[in-house]
Amino acid sequence: MSALPIAQPASPDPLRFLHQRRSTRAFTTQAVDPALLERLLIAARAAPSGANLQPGRFIQVQGAARERLTQALLHDFESGTPEREDYAYFPRPMPMTLRKRQVAAAQALYGAIGVERADQLARDAQFARNYRFFDAPVALIVTLEAHFGAGGYMDLGMALYGLQLAATALGLGSCAIGALASYPDTVRRVLALDADQHVVCGVALGWADAHAPINQTQTSRISLPDYYQIKIN
Repeated sequence: MSALPIAQPASPDPLRFLHQRRSTRAFTTQAVDPALLERLLIAARAAPSGANLQPGRFIQVQGAARERLTQALLHDFESGTPEREDYAYFPRPMPMTLRKRQVAAAQALYGAIGVERADQLARDAQFARNYRFFDAPVALIVTLEAHFGAGGYMDLGMALYGLQLAATALGLGSCAIGALASYPDTVRRVLALDADQHVVCGVALGWADAHAPINQTQTSRISLPDYYQIKIN
């Protein structure tokens, strides 16, 4: 009689890390080893790009430079300085279908930390944390040369996603910070960047605080038929 086959444990889903990525907005104080950060950036640059142009730059801000940048951006935000992005982030006007997704995302975020919709002071205080890079140990500014066309943003976006996925795969948390693009002139002035460097976003990166309520934020994704179609004829 032949022996019964030994049951093998189910193989883990190799795509699991894609679904584990979250926008992390609270971090521990544990530092990120520079060699590890370099490894993540090299992984990000593995992204495809048109004609292999590899557009954009990742600029780490540390110490006094980071504090000067944070204080300048907070001043702009708290004083009501008009926002003037280098590029249009959201459609204007925003269609109602997209507006509903935006509202749902905000409800998930502020609901996770118990902030009511009418509590504008608390909402502003939370939003201001964007300009502190959520106190992450690593703060990055992402720029793109002004002469690039729209395709440069697509290519750079793939590199940004590669960075975040690499971070997730190695156990780190990250958050792309679009709010950093609201005051590009301030970013360029404080960091002495060339005028032709468009400010695309910031990135906060480090070890996620697993106990922080804000890191329990859950957002949904649209269904497959909403963005995937098959055309036969």
